[in-house]
Amino acid sequence: MRDAVVVQDVSVAYDRNEVIRDLSLSVRCGEFYVIAGPNGSGKSTLLKTVAGLLRPSRGSVALFGRPLASYGRRRLSHTVAYLPQTIPLDFPFTVAEVVLMGRSPHLGPFRLEGRSDIQKAQEAMERTHVAHLARRPIDRLSGGERQRVFLAQALCQEPRLLLLDEPTAALDLAHQLRLMDLLEELRCDREITIVMVSHDINLAAMYGDTILLLKDGRSVCQGPPAQVLTFQSLEAAYGCVVLVDESPLGPFPRVTPVPSRYLEAAARESGGQGAGEADGEGAGQGAPGS
Repeated sequence: MRDAVVVQDVSVAYDRNEVIRDLSLSVRCGEFYVIAGPNGSGKSTLLKTVAGLLRPSRGSVALFGRPLASYGRRRLSHTVAYLPQTIPLDFPFTVAEVVLMGRSPHLGPFRLEGRSDIQKAQEAMERTHVAHLARRPIDRLSGGERQRVFLAQALCQEPRLLLLDEPTAALDLAHQLRLMDLLEELRCDREITIVMVSHDINLAAMYGDTILLLKDGRSVCQGPPAQVLTFQSLEAAYGCVVLVDESPLGPFPRVTPVPSRYLEAAARESGGQGAGEADGEGAGQGAPGS
């Protein structure tokens, strides 16, 4: 299968401080690829690099078999839609106006949106459950509502590659599931390739085809969820104790972080060990599937 994204030996630095270090990965066309890892591990930097917003200090990025550097701005906007964690609200546009901006890459100079563009915007709002907010100024929406509006804008753009930076962070539980189901539907029906940064390990396990686990700008491991989301790799990346077993919903991992009070209780029951000793000896033994 053809690759949508190929990152080869890429390093990215801010003021000579390397945030990504010699990282390589590939994302197949139509794949749901999830990037996970602790704060400061380089997840957002990696996504911006794939989006063409940051230039690597070393290495190369290719999209759909072409070097990223060879894409002009217009061609890139036809190919990639990028949804960052936060988007500044400089003007109080209505929701419908914001979503319709997603059609800009498909319009020529000085060309106004036509009936087809308006219809695509309406469909995108309906799919993201914001159609009832169409006339509402976007600066009067909640954080979760805004997130869905900007996702609708990205869908209206009709990209081949969708880059999402923590799209579920501001959403309640029901809207998290609706969003993830929508992304899965887009991946299957429209063959859109999705690369998503997420802090929610369990959502990543349920929906991701491949997971990249980052720490300090390097890959801890990458592969299918069952291969990557082990207690060994998660504890190495996050520095905390977790339990990993198989989800009752299917053959993918379920991750449960272990609060310190349970570690201390386990230490007392095992003969009065300190919490630190319990961490060192009990982490692997206490993780189902170890």
